[in-house]
Amino acid sequence: MDSSYTVVGIITIGLLVVFFVQYMQRDPIRIGAKGESRVARELRRLNPKEYIVLNDLVVKTSRGSSQIDHVVISIYGIFVIETKTYRGWIHGNENSEYWTQSIYHQRTQFRNPIRQNWSHIYALKNFLSTYSLQDEQAIRFPLNPKAIPFFQIVVFAGTAELKNVYTNVPVVHTPELIRLIRTMSRAPSLSVHQVKQLAAILMRSSIQSGTTRSRHIKQVEKHTRAVKTCIDTGICPRCGGILVRRNGSYGPFYGCSNYPRCTYTRKTL
Repeated sequence: MDSSYTVVGIITIGLLVVFFVQYMQRDPIRIGAKGESRVARELRRLNPKEYIVLNDLVVKTSRGSSQIDHVVISIYGIFVIETKTYRGWIHGNENSEYWTQSIYHQRTQFRNPIRQNWSHIYALKNFLSTYSLQDEQAIRFPLNPKAIPFFQIVVFAGTAELKNVYTNVPVVHTPELIRLIRTMSRAPSLSVHQVKQLAAILMRSSIQSGTTRSRHIKQVEKHTRAVKTCIDTGICPRCGGILVRRNGSYGPFYGCSNYPRCTYTRKTL
């Protein structure tokens, strides 16, 4: 075989390998999975006698299904954690539909992780309300999720800088997570026995089949497309009102014409 063809073949294969590696490094699904794994490893540092960590749960609800990155069940309550893996500058507030990632002059929007976590907590409460717990005396009683403290946390596992993030909900980087959970762990509200029961209920009922998970992903994608269509046509995706351009303390934005009944806002691009 001509040596020139061999060299060309080697170069071609090398270029294909380089392109493949670059593609895999930019693949958002792989990037997100790495961030979630990083947070899961960090959560292992919690005392297993007080905290039970469940990762990547998909639970059925009356509205479909909900995928939750991390749930930590403890005697102090239930911590619901949403993980994001981004770089650049992050801008957003807890009431907006989308947050913004800025890398130099390029701006990209992504779903507000706090609103995502609100929906996860709602799904968990809805799911658990159909179960009962048993105390140490073997007395069973209906589970009342309203009596259990729920704590929501958003964790950025990448190198992103939280430049303009305005929220009362804790938004932290991975190294700050354990200290935050311990700080939020105050008065006990559940026994160790009940914590184990809750963990068993969620682990037993969590959706594991690939078919159902695929259906959940398609459901989320469909919802995202519907919201984007509303915004692109100037319609509020929350209540159906008209999006009106306004000026605020932090610059121009779009707000719903039904304010204050509807507080939906979106930053201008």
